[in-house]
Amino acid sequence: MKPFTYARATDRADAISQAADASYIAGGTNLLDLMKLEVMAPDKLVDINRLDLADISETDEGGLRIGALVTNSDCAADARVRQDYPVLSRAILAGASGQLRNKATTGGNLCQRTRCYYFYDTAMPCNKREPGSGCQALAGFNRIHAILGASDACIATYPGDMAVAMTALDAQVEIEMADGKPKTVPVRDFHLLPEDHPERDNILEPCDLITAVVLPPPVEGKQIYRKVRDRASYAFALCSVAAIVEMNGEAIASAALAFGGLAHKPWRDADMEALLVGQKPSADLFGKAADKLLSEAQGYGSNDFKIPLTRRVLISVLQEATDKGAAA
Repeated sequence: MKPFTYARATDRADAISQAADASYIAGGTNLLDLMKLEVMAPDKLVDINRLDLADISETDEGGLRIGALVTNSDCAADARVRQDYPVLSRAILAGASGQLRNKATTGGNLCQRTRCYYFYDTAMPCNKREPGSGCQALAGFNRIHAILGASDACIATYPGDMAVAMTALDAQVEIEMADGKPKTVPVRDFHLLPEDHPERDNILEPCDLITAVVLPPPVEGKQIYRKVRDRASYAFALCSVAAIVEMNGEAIASAALAFGGLAHKPWRDADMEALLVGQKPSADLFGKAADKLLSEAQGYGSNDFKIPLTRRVLISVLQEATDKGAAA
């Protein structure tokens, strides 16, 4: 690990004023690993654990504001989250291990970086580490890599579970900018696709500080989080689905579905959701939804299996959410 300086921020203004050419640290569950491998080598760490961002509170609109320093364990265990947003609690509990969830924070979880093998190996070229150096994963071992939204510059995937559920819930990220002004961004727009700038994982600018994630008022419908992975614990998703589906009699009244393990960000397809709304659940409908979702999917060799896998997982989740339909 390369030498660095360390400072503890006393409040938000102090944190932001110290953050130029520095990285914020809270739980450090991803950042410290990257520093040990010298994938990231910040000159300075600004510890934000003393900031007043560790509470979950109710909003005037009837939702919840989850502070950026709320640990994953505390968020998943909160009675209001478990009752009104079970898809979020289940998604968090599907990630990492109990020890890591005890340290990992809401803000840090959103900012975690890809687990691409080549990104972690500094002996290999990687456009995310060094723009313009190339992407070894394109023709290499890419079992866990993207089938949607990728580019010739990067085919890595966003590895988290929490943000997938938050995307389905239409949650918002609250950010305090370098000038002290606040801004709010939907979680679905927080992460970026690689395109020509794979080195950028999200929309944060230097010194920007995540302060909270805001959940909207509870929604009606059945909430499901399904994660398919190589082993039952401590493994990243090959494909995950966060689904919130409400029925109106025999028809689907609303559908919100977000996918993990498929792209550089949690993936949501508005056209696919619109295809489901107002329709009676059936094997044919679910198959059409899968066709729409995967119409532009592309495998790169080792991850070709993700396309039929995603189709099966989506159809299975829709069957469970509607309690109807047969396998397609």
